[in-house]
Amino acid sequence: MPEFSRAARVGAMAIVLAIAVMVGYRFISRATGTSGGYMVYAYLPDMTGVAPQSRVMISGIQVGVVDRIWLDQGRARVDIKMMPGVKLYDNAAIGKRATSLIGEYYVVLIPGTPDQRQLEDGDEIKNLLEEPSIQSLQGQIAEILKDVKAVTNSLKNTVGSDKGQDNIDKILKNLAETTEQLNATVKENREAVKGTLANVNAITGDAKPQISKILENIKAVTDDVRGFTGKGDPAAGGAPGEIRKTLERIDRASASLESTLGHADNIAARIDRGEGTVGRLTKDETLINEVETVVQDVGDLVGGIGRVQTVVGLRTDYNFLANTVKSYVELRLQPSVDKYYMIQLVNDPRGKTSIEQTTVDTTNPNDPPSYRETRVTTTNDFRISFQFAKRLGPFTGRFGILESTGGIGLDLHLIDDRFELRQDLFGFGEQLAPRWRITLGYEFLSMLWLLGGVDDIITNDRRDYFVGLQLRFNDEDLKTILPFVPAGGL
Repeated sequence: MPEFSRAARVGAMAIVLAIAVMVGYRFISRATGTSGGYMVYAYLPDMTGVAPQSRVMISGIQVGVVDRIWLDQGRARVDIKMMPGVKLYDNAAIGKRATSLIGEYYVVLIPGTPDQRQLEDGDEIKNLLEEPSIQSLQGQIAEILKDVKAVTNSLKNTVGSDKGQDNIDKILKNLAETTEQLNATVKENREAVKGTLANVNAITGDAKPQISKILENIKAVTDDVRGFTGKGDPAAGGAPGEIRKTLERIDRASASLESTLGHADNIAARIDRGEGTVGRLTKDETLINEVETVVQDVGDLVGGIGRVQTVVGLRTDYNFLANTVKSYVELRLQPSVDKYYMIQLVNDPRGKTSIEQTTVDTTNPNDPPSYRETRVTTTNDFRISFQFAKRLGPFTGRFGILESTGGIGLDLHLIDDRFELRQDLFGFGEQLAPRWRITLGYEFLSMLWLLGGVDDIITNDRRDYFVGLQLRFNDEDLKTILPFVPAGGL
């Protein structure tokens, strides 16, 4: 019978590991969350930069993945696997958008309006989003160059032709005639001009003192201007003027700019020849694809880290039959609303129990020739938990290490997640039967939970009942609390 129990435990552990591998694969798969969803497709004029399993986004939130990209009757067709809770309508639109400067793209959707028919599995998204691209900018520049060429051709035909030359000759002839007429007019009015000059001479004679003052003022102004623009004499201790200093700084800056442009021209030439890392990056398609893959992976990693929410839990339970207190410190790292990673440090008065079985062969006639010794060792060590959790609807499944042993769990969330029913099954190997614990929790105040339940239900001599309190808060709760904490308390 003990041999059969060992085989049963090994089989149970193999089943648990298989389930862990399957759930872990779902955690790392980009298609997580699309199970039970529906398929839609669309035709796009260009799918460059979009790869299978690329993200499909609405307003910056992932709502599906690219399932397949293929050529359908000469057109690029993309099949999209949508999450089951996301609705699209008949006037929905699709396009692609760049996430980096090296060609990474993802698919973007506009869901449409509810007054239109809702798309079903296998329907087509017919509307396209126009996004500016380098190709469109090149087309616009080509059109501008055509206009410039047309203007230069028109100017060439106007001025460079024989007709244009005749027109210029006529203009010069008219100008010569005008100057002759002006000369004749001056000759005819010579006496009047002399009288005018005499009057001006008389006026300037009377205004000579004022003109002297004006000239003195002009001299003072020119001295000031000379001071601003002068070079100065270093031997005499004179400093250059402000404008001169500014011009010298501009000259030095222009020299630096010319040197910089020269270096930039050399760098551009090396890049164009494919020399150096950047040059190879622009010429080697294999290297470009590898860089795109690395940037995409780094973007996914950084994006995931940026979305991680931290939840901290401080819990204390009182066990009625054992008359002891059990304490928990819990940390949850939650990258999305439907999954998290839980780390716990548990101070259990029961300690950590290990079972060691030894087969003893003896020649003592008073003892059986072969018997088995079982040693149960309990140490007062902290227990550690590390579990992966995935939520599907109101249920959350957990697996991993629970209180320093392999364990699994299943949680039920009700009343806007303020009521929880938690079940834990762990302790495989500590006793002949695993440890089964049921906990009921209710958030009767914000961040404060009232807990109660039964521990070690299967084992009669170790069964116990407990009640406790837990303080559970996240990043947003901590931001709300910190402004009200006195500076001396920090």
